Amino acid sequence: MTKPMWSGRFTKAIDKIVNDYNSSLPFDCRMYKQDIRGSIAHSQMLAKQGIISGEDAEAIKTGLLSIQEDIDSGKLTFDSDAEDIHMFIEAELTKRIGDAGKRLHTGRSRNDQVALDQRLFLVDESSEIINSLTGLIHVLKSIALDHVRTYMPGYTHLQRAQPITYAHYLTAYIEMFRRDRERFEQACARANISPLGSGALAGTTYPLDRQMTADLLGMNGVGLCSLDGVSDRDFAIEFAAAASILMMHLSRMSEEIILYSSQEFKFYELDDAYSTGSSMMPQKKNPDVAELTRGKTGRVYGDLISLLVIMKGLPLTYNKDMQEVQESLFDVIDTIKAVLPPFCGMLRSMTIRKDNMESAALGGFTNATDLADYLVRKGIPFRSTHEISGKLVHYCIEHNTSLERLSLEEFRQFSELIDEDVYDAISLETCVNKRTLTGGPAPETVIEYLKNVD
Repeated sequence: MTKPMWSGRFTKAIDKIVNDYNSSLPFDCRMYKQDIRGSIAHSQMLAKQGIISGEDAEAIKTGLLSIQEDIDSGKLTFDSDAEDIHMFIEAELTKRIGDAGKRLHTGRSRNDQVALDQRLFLVDESSEIINSLTGLIHVLKSIALDHVRTYMPGYTHLQRAQPITYAHYLTAYIEMFRRDRERFEQACARANISPLGSGALAGTTYPLDRQMTADLLGMNGVGLCSLDGVSDRDFAIEFAAAASILMMHLSRMSEEIILYSSQEFKFYELDDAYSTGSSMMPQKKNPDVAELTRGKTGRVYGDLISLLVIMKGLPLTYNKDMQEVQESLFDVIDTIKAVLPPFCGMLRSMTIRKDNMESAALGGFTNATDLADYLVRKGIPFRSTHEISGKLVHYCIEHNTSLERLSLEEFRQFSELIDEDVYDAISLETCVNKRTLTGGPAPETVIEYLKNVD
């Protein structure tokens, strides 16, 4: 077993069972690029400050880059005896360049090193997720532009309520995903703060230039309290919270895709490439992408709760419990990255059944509110017109008809003020097209909204 870097204090070797239990290398090895980036920046700063020589700094940089190249190519594999990625890389570096490698850790602790690696890793992964979210928004925008005059019912309590357009429906999810993207951007900005220089918890007496290291790493600044620098994992929790809200939105949309692709709705026809069948029932076409997305939402929620529970009782500053943060954080990242591509593909490829949507909008008395508003314009108070419209709906149900199919004589049984213009007032097109307020379903309003979606 490789001797740990910290073995000077100890007279006995660590038990192999404890070493295996203690090791984070099986999962934190994925941060090797971030660890190397941070170490190169740290060594360059040490040289600039005269803490190590320029020759040692150059040897460290060359050695670290060769390690990264060998890991990338598969030439170098991770030592299962190493405690974590930081110790593995430092040991390998010392093996390659000698004493210069032992100078790398000057003015640094694994406590601020791991905090840095996690932040850099999160920023790198956030960038990819933000780009994927932008792609999802563009898919929805493209579909919406094709359906600004595709009528469908809007629902409350899953009951047909008022007519809208499919484009207007999609803008609700565009808004959700735009907020999600903004949350990730803000979380990423807060994560992109350098803890290097915090040391184990109380900084160091070496004259470090913390801002230089942050600048070399492209970070937004440095942490202002060394205790917080090594004990803070808010950035991981905030990322998981943003991911949980995103998954909630994806799950809500998935639920509607599942409903709307059913035989009871028939609003969607999912593409064969994004569906599966049944091993027993040959007629089945299952919305597995949507169902699995809905299921994975619970997984991300679980990771968020794990992070909160890990951190809730920890005293300042670093505690070994915090090693558990990494696995939950990595699982959130992996889940989000796995979900978004097939979800986008499913949306892009599915067929929208305009005729069924419009038939549903025509049914269910979705124009009853517009009938009440029509009577308001005739001078009747809204509370009275609401009652009249409700009575007309009840009459239609009893006679198995709809409002637009009633004769003028039937209308006038309930109000003498109803005239021929009622039919235009309660038509599907009028109900939608006159709702031109900002955020409404009128085609021109939705088109104007979509122009500003990036």
